[in-house]
Formats: sequence, structure tokens, C-alpha cells
Amino acid sequence: MPNHALFSYGTLQLPQVQTAQFGRLLEGKRDSLTGYAMGQVRIQDGDVVMVSGADYHPAIYATGNADDVVEGSVFWLTADELAAADEYEVDDYVRVSVTLSSGLQAWAYVGAHL
Repeated sequence: MPNHALFSYGTLQLPQVQTAQFGRLLEGKRDSLTGYAMGQVRIQDGDVVMVSGADYHPAIYATGNADDVVEGSVFWLTADELAAADEYEVDDYVRVSVTLSSGLQAWAYVGAHL
């Protein structure tokens, strides 16, 4: 049963990535994350580049500035699907707990080196 909320702002929103990583399309709800801004990272993992179709992926980082807002979607994942998301996000990202604009507590992947 999906019980892990995951905030996605990038390639995990793509149907081909969801199908490859989770074996299904995810149903999402729009939300946002305040106090974060968008950057990007160059992905070195060939499998991730092949699935996403891009070697540069968006990556967020904390700014603490209330004017900075990242738009995205919240998806509900099982523990196995969350582990699959961890594998997909590779070492360029770190999974952290965040509070979304809606008040929902969720996981989000932030840039590890931004």
C-alpha cells in the first residue's frame, strides 16, 4: 500500500521514468515547496540518462527565502517504490523530509552538491 509521500519537481514526473522505475504511472497532486530554488545537475549514470532522455536534470536546494518556490507534484509510493526512486536519483541527490505549501510532510530529493 502506498504510504510514502514524495514531492517531485523533475524527471520523476515523466511517464517513461515512472513506468521504468515503478512499473506503473503514478497519480499525482500539484503542490509546491517554499524556501527552495531550482538548479541542475549533470547525470553521469548512463541508465538514468537513457530512461529520462536527458543528461541534465533539475535539482532543488534550500535558500530559506520565502519568495523562492518550486512547483511540482506529490506522489504516493510504497516502500519498494521509494527504494526504486532512491536508486534512480543516484548520488547527485539526497532524500530529505520537507513540509510542502499544503502542509503535507513529504520526501524530496535535493541536489547533493548545490
